[in-house]
Amino acid sequence: MKRRPEGQQPFVPPPDYGRSLGGLTLNLLVTDMDRALVFHRSVLGVEVRYADPDIAVVDAFSTSWMLHADHTYDTHPMLARAGTDGPRGRGVEIRLHGLDPDGAAERATAAGFAILDGPRDQPDHGLREAHLLDQDGYVWVADVPLV
Repeated sequence: MKRRPEGQQPFVPPPDYGRSLGGLTLNLLVTDMDRALVFHRSVLGVEVRYADPDIAVVDAFSTSWMLHADHTYDTHPMLARAGTDGPRGRGVEIRLHGLDPDGAAERATAAGFAILDGPRDQPDHGLREAHLLDQDGYVWVADVPLV
């Protein structure tokens, strides 16, 4: 069930936006859109292109991705698969290459989000990394090359 205010139109008609996508995109189901946007803005430093109670489109690191509130998937089998107990992003790392891991970890802590690992140097990867948990348990990895 959509919760977008009556009369409010998305930034682009959804069919046009869908046809504009290419390559790999992310569509993350979120339990709390407002809290998800706090993480994305304050920790990841994304630009929010569009947001309403149902969907958000964010831009960062030469790409964009979407957040969909759970209620927009209330009749879709994906919501049952995502579940309501436990973290959702098990087994998936969402990497943002070029996001300072020390700064991201500091911002995450200040905003009340958890640090899963790091920040620390990972010589085997050639990177300094921090694994951050958002409100739904998705693992975001901020990394920069080791010098």
